[in-house]
Amino acid sequence: MLQYVTFWATRPNPHKIFRDGVRSVSLTVMMPLCGGTTGPKDATEEVQNICDEMKPHVEQKTGRNFDVFTAKIYKTQLVAGTNFFIKVHVGGEDHVHLRVYKMLPQAGSKLELTSLQEAKAHSDPIEYF
Repeated sequence: MLQYVTFWATRPNPHKIFRDGVRSVSLTVMMPLCGGTTGPKDATEEVQNICDEMKPHVEQKTGRNFDVFTAKIYKTQLVAGTNFFIKVHVGGEDHVHLRVYKMLPQAGSKLELTSLQEAKAHSDPIEYF
């Protein structure tokens, strides 16, 4: 989720103007909204590496062994660290959704599998869970 933030710049002395004759200007920028999730993005090498590290944990929680474990798409959420919501292809038509928490760098950037959803299809959207 993005939020739009508008900044206003005015001269301290309202009788003076900027070079181009304008007394004030505004600038609107898009910034990630802390707490909201991004839109879906194609998985990157970083996201696949996260999945590779989480695979044994997912296999333990599901009681299954996966020959295929390929990250497809993901979203992120900025918190005190980053939540990754990842759609993972696990063979055939099967997918799982992972929520992985990545701690801040000063906490060692450790990864933690915080939740997972099984029996997902390729067409199922990734949503907060």
